[in-house]
Amino acid sequence: MGISLLPLVGLCLVLGGGNAVPASKEEDLKALRNRIDALSRELEKKEEVRKEARDGLRESERAISAANRALTELRAEGDKVRGEAAAIATRRALLERSLAEREQAVGRMVAARQANRAPDALRVALSGEDPAAVARGLHYLSYLARASATMLADYRATLAEAARLAGEAQAKRARLDALQTASRADREKLLAERRERRRVLDQVAGEVRKSRKEIKVMRADAARLAHLVEELAAPLPAQARKEPFSKLRGRLSLPVRGELSGRFGAPRGAAGTEAKGLFIRAPQGQPGRAIAGGEVVYAEWMRGFGNLLILDHGEAYLSIYANNESLLKQVGDAVTAGETVATTGASGGNEETGLYFEMRHLGRAFDPLRWVKLNK
Repeated sequence: MGISLLPLVGLCLVLGGGNAVPASKEEDLKALRNRIDALSRELEKKEEVRKEARDGLRESERAISAANRALTELRAEGDKVRGEAAAIATRRALLERSLAEREQAVGRMVAARQANRAPDALRVALSGEDPAAVARGLHYLSYLARASATMLADYRATLAEAARLAGEAQAKRARLDALQTASRADREKLLAERRERRRVLDQVAGEVRKSRKEIKVMRADAARLAHLVEELAAPLPAQARKEPFSKLRGRLSLPVRGELSGRFGAPRGAAGTEAKGLFIRAPQGQPGRAIAGGEVVYAEWMRGFGNLLILDHGEAYLSIYANNESLLKQVGDAVTAGETVATTGASGGNEETGLYFEMRHLGRAFDPLRWVKLNK
């Protein structure tokens, strides 16, 4: 139970002459035991409520991350569809101009054919015209007829292409409308999840603040992350990189712009444990960027760190991004330097919005500020 009863029992034996415990002391001892039992049961209930609340927080923050990722994908697809629709509109405008020119040419061709209709045989015989001239005229008329047929065929093909482009443009507009509808639905879902997260946070705010001050919780969170890092420390298969990560020391940028409110090695909270990384205070929803190219090896919610993402940069170097509102990448994704991989938040029960950031080599944390250029 955490409370030793031996001193109290010894005191009772001394007061009783070493033979028996007086009745009053027996009653005190029984009351103490009952009190301990009651406190234990109460503690168990609180721990169960805290576990349920943390489970609810985890699911809510996972849902927020998924909804944000879906919104990002919908916006990208919407931009693509809008670009395709614009290209179709440009092609259609050019086609319509060509169609107008061909309509005028067909009109002129029809007028020429009507003005130079082929003469009948009797009229040719009575006219006294030179047969050779008549033959040349007939040859011209046959050429005119073939050219007219070709022009009419092109005109019909142009009309068909214009109709096809009109249908394609209509389909793109319908797709864009569907994307916008889906985006609005996901946005409403995101807002609902944020309201649920706020409710859960309000429900356990006191418990979370209390837990953050307990050294056991702080050490458990740090040990959990350290264990995960040890599992991920095994180097991935060699990948082609332009420059080894170890050569980037002093040339990296922090993953988010903000205020450094916690530094490497500084005491964390009342527990006094040393921080293994930095906390960068920033507004909610700011982009968290990869410090260098690498591969996502972890993207999941973890107690104490919320939505957590870990990148492997090769040479057994890892970078860690925690307390995110959203994770925009998944395990196995390759990322480039400066690419947005998450958005800042306060997941995991953190009281401030921002980003918790660590760098590790062979599983051991080191000071990120020795590797970055703060003036960038």
